[in-house]
Amino acid sequence: MTDPTTDPTTDPTTDRAAAPAASIESARQLTVAWRALVLDRDAEADVRDLPGIAVRWADCRFSFYNCITLTESGAGADVLAQRLTQAADIMRAKRHPGFLWLFEDLLDDEARATLTAAAERAGLQHAFPGTGMAGDLLPVPDPVHPDLTFVRVRTDEHLRAYADLQSRAYGFPLEESRDGLAGSAHWTSEMYAYLALRGDVPVACAATVEAEGRLFVAFVATDPQWQRRGYGEAVTRKALHEGAKATGLTRATLHATEAGAPVYPRIGFEPNTPIHFFHLAE
Repeated sequence: MTDPTTDPTTDPTTDRAAAPAASIESARQLTVAWRALVLDRDAEADVRDLPGIAVRWADCRFSFYNCITLTESGAGADVLAQRLTQAADIMRAKRHPGFLWLFEDLLDDEARATLTAAAERAGLQHAFPGTGMAGDLLPVPDPVHPDLTFVRVRTDEHLRAYADLQSRAYGFPLEESRDGLAGSAHWTSEMYAYLALRGDVPVACAATVEAEGRLFVAFVATDPQWQRRGYGEAVTRKALHEGAKATGLTRATLHATEAGAPVYPRIGFEPNTPIHFFHLAE
């Protein structure tokens, strides 16, 4: 877990009142959960906590494992411009591409108004939007879906199937997601990761993991040919059910993509901050 004495989101000099608590929590959950993920992938991964910037960069081919985020609450336009430039410089120094996750509610009004222009000046390009969500919704019932059975990820074969679902859902080459997940002990022991099977074919997946007193949902995906059948929601409920049963936690958090955002309120999640994903401009 992240050391609270070095993570800028816990700095007592930060104006925490400038952003809603749920939005601060959302950014903090990323820094905590991703630190464990990237260190599992590479014990020498870049997990620095710099002033106003958290780096969680495995520098592998799986771009979601290469992450950087801004951590100050109430950041103004000048600070935003400076941090975006610093973040872009860090990203350029890496071998493999990744994303800057920017939690909008951590910015003041002026910084929000200048975000697009400041990102362009820093050499960053908007990739896709997301939404932070959380809720005191646990436990949830063990889900039943007429098409599906569920299996916990315990083997290398399971992990490969999980990685391949990520690639299909997000349009990555299969080798890229496998480069992040293959051979992971963290995924098969610390995470409550589940495959949804239609017959013997994996069609969807979701994982939860304990992160600083919350159950954090991550890497939900459905094979595009099996979408809009409730498979993603069902396997997310399964990961939440099993994670809560094992940990006793009552609060859950996640970062939703635009496609997944309508699903999670049905489970009990409430949206908090918009999230902007940036990559280096080509």
